[in-house]
Amino acid sequence: MAETLTMPKLGFDMAEGTLITWTKSVGDTINKGDVIAEIETDKATIEIEAQTGGTILKFLAEPGDVVPVGAPIAYVGAEGEQVPEEGAPSPAAEPPSQAEAEAVAAPPKPEAAPGKTEDKDEGEARPEYAEAKAEAEAEGAEEPAFIKASPIARRIAEERGIDLRRVKGTGPGGRIVKRDVEEFPLEEAPAAPVKEAAPAPSVELPQPSVGELPSGPDVEIIEISRLRKRIGQRMVESKLYVPHFYVTTAIDVTALLELRKQLNESITDEARKISVNDLIVKGAALALREFPNLNTHFYGDRLVRHKRIHIGIAVALPDGGLMNVVARDADKTALGTMAVQNREMIARAREGKVRAEEVEGSTFSVSNLGPYDVDHFAAIINPPEAAILAIGAARKTPVVLEDDTVGVRMIMKATVSVDHRVSDGAEGAEFLKLFKELLENPMRLLM
Repeated sequence: MAETLTMPKLGFDMAEGTLITWTKSVGDTINKGDVIAEIETDKATIEIEAQTGGTILKFLAEPGDVVPVGAPIAYVGAEGEQVPEEGAPSPAAEPPSQAEAEAVAAPPKPEAAPGKTEDKDEGEARPEYAEAKAEAEAEGAEEPAFIKASPIARRIAEERGIDLRRVKGTGPGGRIVKRDVEEFPLEEAPAAPVKEAAPAPSVELPQPSVGELPSGPDVEIIEISRLRKRIGQRMVESKLYVPHFYVTTAIDVTALLELRKQLNESITDEARKISVNDLIVKGAALALREFPNLNTHFYGDRLVRHKRIHIGIAVALPDGGLMNVVARDADKTALGTMAVQNREMIARAREGKVRAEEVEGSTFSVSNLGPYDVDHFAAIINPPEAAILAIGAARKTPVVLEDDTVGVRMIMKATVSVDHRVSDGAEGAEFLKLFKELLENPMRLLM
């Protein structure tokens, strides 16, 4: 029986993804885990792996389509196997009863009964049709206020200012689909009147008054990318709703840097060498073993304490913005192995070719601006995580040694930002103290 591949959910806040390209063709044989497509989310371009093996029988989405999470994108099965026709019952469905068979054989009615309608072309169920139709009738409208159109068609129409009432639908039951809107002449498309939306239940920040948009030869107007918009939205939400507190310490990393130098002298392959950040990630992961409360996610009235430690590593992207790649089981993975994995993930992130499992599932994050010559900073927590560790540059600093003499040591500042709904200042300080001890006695990172 043919199996359906669906748009995966890559993160708790993902609602849809844009199909960029198929890397396989209809008729190709694939194994579970093979990369079959690339999609774009608000965060990155991500390679999608097959959820099952077999022969690709049919694609249900085309490059450029915006597909909701969970919607079907392809059929996979045995070579030559038939796939369900549009609008056909699911292969796993029970055989129809005699009454159902008679109903199927009866002539179709001009309009389906109010209730749930489905767009088999573009994978969206719309149970609100009955409510919209009833609302239109109550208002005495000549035509139902609800227009049968797929979510993709609605999105494109809104972007182009097209009144959907002027578009003829070619989908099932006259439903307006993506191609109908794309082919509609823009000169015939006065925008539909905008219905005032209900006030949002959440608190909205007052927007600063910035005046009229400047114009002229002295300025350049730049559209904000989807990634930058998403970063901005997430960070505003974090600063608005997450009560941050910050704890900072100075760490003597002289021994740490010497250990790294010794380890890398024995490694001839540049791709396998250990970075300072690898050592920082390992230290943070080992410290979290003793402070599992900081390896927790906040969900309103509940906390989810993770038993595995997956460290999100903030990566600056070439075209601006950033994303986290995830060092999984960072407390248990050998330092050399983790160094190779981190280097490969970071490279793919900067090339825009990350895999789904490389950017999702972090339980705690590390942001290192040391390579940018930054002394000290405080990072914004990435909800629903409870904390993030910010790392500055290591600098030669005069310090008073234990024998009361003055010496020069490599000092690095670290700041942990913690969600006060999950933890308190004392715990944040104790975590940072242990992290400092691990880095100042770096042989413990190898045990």
